[in-house]
Amino acid sequence: MTLMAHPDDAEILCSGTLVRLQQAGWQVHIATTCAGDCGTATLPAKQIMAVRADEARASAAVIGATYHWTGSYDGKVCYDPSTLDRAYELFRKVCPTLVITHPARDYMMDHEETHRIARAASFAYTCRNISTVPLADATVGVPWLYYADPIEGIDFLGTPVTPTTVIDISQQQDTKLKMLACHASQRDWLRAHHGMDEYIDATRRHDALRGTLIGAAAAEAFVQHRGHAYPRHDLLLELFGNP
Repeated sequence: MTLMAHPDDAEILCSGTLVRLQQAGWQVHIATTCAGDCGTATLPAKQIMAVRADEARASAAVIGATYHWTGSYDGKVCYDPSTLDRAYELFRKVCPTLVITHPARDYMMDHEETHRIARAASFAYTCRNISTVPLADATVGVPWLYYADPIEGIDFLGTPVTPTTVIDISQQQDTKLKMLACHASQRDWLRAHHGMDEYIDATRRHDALRGTLIGAAAAEAFVQHRGHAYPRHDLLLELFGNP
């Protein structure tokens, strides 16, 4: 499962790896804390939320994944009890074996707060008293946890991130870009707000840059969380490592 801030974050940052997991027989869930309600320069909030939810579901459907929204809004994600409760509920329903989220240091606070929420939920969701929602699988433990690249592979101070894990997505990139293209509303938004009119090409260039680390045409990079109680062997590298 991915828990990212906004619809399209997972598609940009790690959907090539999600495609590989799906092809290997994994069940994939794509979740966001935010509704995408600020991802527009022209539409009212409810209208763009509906558009972006439809886009997110269409993207997930490309690989037979399930999309979830945990109930927060753009620019207002908070590490607080109600937000955590919604994350715990989702985790207890899905019982993920592997979780991908944002890095701790990123260019915007929605990403950083979502990182904290995903980290908290991954650690505590199996605890008996953390939620009244039944645990769907009583055998699960603390999942593997990975942090996807920040945008451009740099933190908010412009410092390059050094990945622990780089996954070849050369054969999956076309599907990744098909998923990203489902988020059609974001081209106009990024052009208006970021001055950026290369939504898909920018993703393709970053994948190519990460590919140079392993001699692949395209790759996605991650940092594995290896703190106390978390699995420390690199599952993604074991599954999809390069010779």
